[in-house]
Amino acid sequence: MFLRSLIVSFALLALSLVQASGQVRLVMVEEHGCIWCARWNDEISHIYPKSEEGRAAPLQRIDIHAERPDDIKFARSLHFTPTFVLVVDGQEVSRIEGYPGEDFFWGLLGKMLRDADVDMSG
Repeated sequence: MFLRSLIVSFALLALSLVQASGQVRLVMVEEHGCIWCARWNDEISHIYPKSEEGRAAPLQRIDIHAERPDDIKFARSLHFTPTFVLVVDGQEVSRIEGYPGEDFFWGLLGKMLRDADVDMSG
């Protein structure tokens, strides 16, 4: 009886961990001609999918002038490019407006992911 209860408890714990992790992505809001978007592309875009951050929050790009995706609820309007929006289960949890350079970007993104309790173990 004890073993059965223990197995059920572990199964429930595993299920809750899977549900808690949710779908995580980083949405990059950009536009044609944005020099800071181009700089991010030059400095980060080739590295991002290979990084722990990129594996934890895959990148989705949207144009600021395009219709907003139906599966994302943004906390407020989008005005600047680039804007990087951390989305968990379709809800914005935080954002970086602008591109502060490579060193600051990684630090800010890491803080966003930690604050949202995103699993970085991949």
